[in-house]
Amino acid sequence: MSLSLGVDTGGTYTDAVLIRDEEDVIASAKALTTRHDLAEGIGAAVSAVLTQADVDPAEVTLASLSTTLATNALVEGQGERVGLILIGFREADLEKHGLAEALAGDPVVVLEGGHDHAGGEKAPLDEVRLSDWLADHGAEVSGFAVAAQFATRNPAHEQRATALVTELTGRPVSASHHLSAKLNGPKRALTAVLNARLIGMIDRLISRAETRLGELGVTAPLMVVRGDGALISAQFARERPIETILSGPAASIVGARWLTKADDALVSDIGGTTTDVAVLRSGRPAIDPDGAQVGPFRTMVEAVAMRTFGLGGDSEVHFVAEGLQGGVTLGPKRLVPVSLVALDDPEGVHAALDAQLLRAVPGEHDGRFVRLVQGAAPVGLSDRETGVFQRIEGVMPLGDVLRSRIEIKALRRLVERGLVQVSGVTPSDASHVLDRVSVWDRGAAEKALRLFGRRRTGAGVMLATEAAGLAQMIIDQLTHQTGLALLETAFAEEDMGFDLPPDQLARHILMLRGLNGGHRGLIRLETGLASAVIGLGASAASYYPAVAERMGCVMKLPEHGGVANAIGAVVGRVTIRRSGTVTSPSEGKFRVHLDDGPEDFLDEKQALIRLETHLEAVARVDAEAAGAQGIRVRTERDIKRAKAEAREVFIEATITVEASGRPRVAEG
Repeated sequence: MSLSLGVDTGGTYTDAVLIRDEEDVIASAKALTTRHDLAEGIGAAVSAVLTQADVDPAEVTLASLSTTLATNALVEGQGERVGLILIGFREADLEKHGLAEALAGDPVVVLEGGHDHAGGEKAPLDEVRLSDWLADHGAEVSGFAVAAQFATRNPAHEQRATALVTELTGRPVSASHHLSAKLNGPKRALTAVLNARLIGMIDRLISRAETRLGELGVTAPLMVVRGDGALISAQFARERPIETILSGPAASIVGARWLTKADDALVSDIGGTTTDVAVLRSGRPAIDPDGAQVGPFRTMVEAVAMRTFGLGGDSEVHFVAEGLQGGVTLGPKRLVPVSLVALDDPEGVHAALDAQLLRAVPGEHDGRFVRLVQGAAPVGLSDRETGVFQRIEGVMPLGDVLRSRIEIKALRRLVERGLVQVSGVTPSDASHVLDRVSVWDRGAAEKALRLFGRRRTGAGVMLATEAAGLAQMIIDQLTHQTGLALLETAFAEEDMGFDLPPDQLARHILMLRGLNGGHRGLIRLETGLASAVIGLGASAASYYPAVAERMGCVMKLPEHGGVANAIGAVVGRVTIRRSGTVTSPSEGKFRVHLDDGPEDFLDEKQALIRLETHLEAVARVDAEAAGAQGIRVRTERDIKRAKAEAREVFIEATITVEASGRPRVAEG
């Protein structure tokens, strides 16, 4: 008998499941995600399923973790301070593909060096300037990203820069050619920056998870879900944490397929921070050919073709003042629900809310609180950021912490650095007020919504006179924005040839007028989703029936859909893909681009065999390192030729090797 333990750490809940013989879910449980130390929530959820199933922890043969940590960090702009080393590029390249935005003021140096498209050295690497820059900035960052021009054709300069960083600083390094074999240097640089920013965060999660599982008696090897739904070993994930973006969402698609056996459907997974929507076709999730996009960033990470929206049960509720009636909108940032933060300090939170309700004039920060993230290290803060940070003790009203409007920016930076959390009104609070959920402090939620409803619309009247009315407005907005997310994903997948992009098509007035019964007049308009939707997430059963009604579609809410991520974490396979290219720098010469540098051949067949043999060996080694057993290898060749003077001329060949197998399990 095999016993697999799947764990998913979401923004609000940590889920755990036990599956016997890869067929039956014998136990499932949820625990609150403990943001200050994710291992606490993991331990609570795992303890619950072990007790529920009444099994010996030593019987677990496989443990696997999926996580939204990396995804949420990028969506919310969090992560550690890093340094970027750009080799052979121009300063103007920093603005491409969101590279400057991703750096957000972190140090960067642009050096002479790099190679050309054929792998030849364009200019020598400026090692002196790099050494001086490392001496100035090495102590102020957690790690480095290195990206050299055409490094996928010749990685020599990235390798030399990596060696210097290691020698002079000892900090971890993310080299762009390790993360992607594709061209497009600025995009590879962005991917390397994000990878470096996540290294410490993912390493701490995995280390604490392994420690906590060991304390509970689970000694099986720990696997981690990659962004394409495949499994990799914990050590592999430590080295390439960027590959875990969309880990949780990818696991949810694998779990959705396993739970429903559906071949074709939209899969929508609502969590605390995000809603992730993907398309299931012929029983398999599609891989995004352009690389995973999370928030504003388009990376070169191979991941499921998924659209991630900053919309969840804990999304920030914003007041819309425009128009006579006013309204609300949700996201993309996450807040700690007031009903949840009240559990930390019930007396203090209720006292603050009561005092704010007694004021004749509403305050700008009414119903909002702040708290420190336990265990966070305040390193590299400005004087203003330090002042705000030091004022926070326990759970405090936001208005008691901020002394001027200029400090709002400092607080925002503390939140982005993962040092402070802000609490405010969220859909989770609205659900408590409407008695759809009853796990946290309903009274605190009701008071916070009453405070929020005191805002004045364009007509000069209160947005809502009762908490229940505002709560329904918030839930209706969640239904509306979820429907838009589904429509946008469907339009992107359909590729119907419209001139407008998917987000504008989803919001087009004709589309919206045709929903929920449509329009009847001289013109009849009926729109909606023809595809079934698989709704996943702990709150899907609460929110998604209204979405199905608005979209006019079939909504599947499978049993155990609330823990689909955790299920998907253990029913997948270990899969490693490696790609390489052969180019022709001159007629009759075939250049194979390898990690050790280019190799030239005079015969096309020999060049292709050399690259294919190399990639197969690397993929096998990496698959074993990623925890696979029973490895099978599949190879694809894409050879481009052109006709010239009635004969075919070799242009370029790309070879992709895929090595896959089931994860190794503990024996005995």
